[in-house]
Amino acid sequence: MTETWAVATGHPTATRAAERILRMGGNAVDAGVAAGLTLGVVQPDLVSIAGVAPIVMYDAASGRVTSQDGVGGWPAAANVEEMHREHGNHVPEGLLRTVIPAAPASWIRALSEKGTLRFADIALEALEAAKDGFEVYPLFANFVASRQNKYARFASTAEIFLPAGRPPAVGERFIQRDLAWTLEQMIAAEATCPTDRGAGLAAARAAFYEGPIAEKIVQFHALNGGLLTAADLAGYQVREEATIPIHFRGTEVHCCGAWCQGISMAEALAMVEAAGPEAATRDGALNLHFLIEVLKRVFADREAYVTDPDHMDVSPLMLVASEFIAERLSTIHDSSDPLPAPGLLNPSSGEPSVFHIGCADTSHVSVIDGAGNIFSATPSDPSYDTQVIPGTGLSVSSRGSQSRSIPGHLNALAPGKRPRLTPNPILALKDGKPWLAMGTPGGDVQIQAMIQVLLNILDLGMSPAEAVRAPRVATFAFPGSFAPHDVHPNKILCEADLPDAQVADLVSRGHDVEAWPEETWMAGGICLALRDPKGGVMAVADSRRAGTAATGPNPSLEGFQPDEE
Repeated sequence: MTETWAVATGHPTATRAAERILRMGGNAVDAGVAAGLTLGVVQPDLVSIAGVAPIVMYDAASGRVTSQDGVGGWPAAANVEEMHREHGNHVPEGLLRTVIPAAPASWIRALSEKGTLRFADIALEALEAAKDGFEVYPLFANFVASRQNKYARFASTAEIFLPAGRPPAVGERFIQRDLAWTLEQMIAAEATCPTDRGAGLAAARAAFYEGPIAEKIVQFHALNGGLLTAADLAGYQVREEATIPIHFRGTEVHCCGAWCQGISMAEALAMVEAAGPEAATRDGALNLHFLIEVLKRVFADREAYVTDPDHMDVSPLMLVASEFIAERLSTIHDSSDPLPAPGLLNPSSGEPSVFHIGCADTSHVSVIDGAGNIFSATPSDPSYDTQVIPGTGLSVSSRGSQSRSIPGHLNALAPGKRPRLTPNPILALKDGKPWLAMGTPGGDVQIQAMIQVLLNILDLGMSPAEAVRAPRVATFAFPGSFAPHDVHPNKILCEADLPDAQVADLVSRGHDVEAWPEETWMAGGICLALRDPKGGVMAVADSRRAGTAATGPNPSLEGFQPDEE
């Protein structure tokens, strides 16, 4: 049988979860949700079961692309003036960063509307990894060890992540029994509706947002100065959002909206496309000066205009309008602009530098199945900057770190307002047919890594594996997305194996270039699945992180037994 499905995720156990589902006949959504849920267990430093989970999907039967925001808003009790008075310009680490957890609702909505399986079917690997543990791997061990002092601040967090008072060591078993309890509550609730899949999924969701899990979350917030209430949880709904399609080198790339970096990904692609291949490449390699200058302008515009679309003064589509794109390109010259100003739009109505410590949180899952369905999701939320809810194993979404506690600021926190996410999965069609799913962790490096991989494939003709492996650069000449939102004019980081000629060209044009290690996790961790026009598939997981990929046959659902191993 020919290989007809492809999957790449941020961890081998998540890849195996998706592979099990696909081999037994589940579709891309079933497999993607299984992998995404598993990432929240086996990458608890980077992804939370109670974090964010933005998703973009292509339905082969209807030809429709949809996205889910997968991010919760601020609790109703959030007050920017009070936060500023008590904590200054930045939302402090701890419970006060908590926004409404979105991932469980996002996974279950996707499964309900586009999947075929029950929650218990897709949660097998996640539950097993929580209950029986998983082997500690280097990236996880290094992340926790490098942030040991932060993990040690909160007793409930330290109990899990610093067992025996120290970081977990490579090769040890890391067990999360309380997290297993949380998953078991959802599975048990679903089991009360054995003959109705939809009702069972709704029951699993209710166990989290209204039942025993919610009760523990709300009680802990009430006793410890948090903001989250039962009404916040019970009233939460994932939102389906329109994607932003960009025609790029003969493909149609679907980006998520302005509630995340999707609009910035779209603007960057639109600028590079408008400039043409001759601008993006030079001497058989990427023209890194041009690309960096594009990205600087995109990030300047992000800082000036982009927030939860419900609170924007301009339409997000103005940032990809042809006239605006042309004006932004006209400001790029042969020398570095250390810190470009944003483009002009008329409204329609004490921490270490990020590039020194890196932005590790977040993971990704890309799936294309035999029918051509695409699932691309970028779940996230770390555990070092908040308190684990005792008894649940949950680091409830601390995504409030991306909001400001400055009254009047574009991204100031407000009740119900969504923080502007960095996670932004994409998918792409070619000639109207499924082609690509892709995403990466890396905070503000995400869209930078993704566009370099796309250009390596589409302009330089590299294979997907070569495109992912190629050395990367990143600019930091903009206000960072995470507190303390530091700015580094003219700063570029490049992997140490970037060819000397490209480094010399950047220096000669006035860029402040600093070296990363070769193949560093700080340059992202791309996961992509790709389907070629002849129907073949491939998947690539970046060797910079802990990801893996798999391809294989997609049998008929006839005779499918969901509980098979």
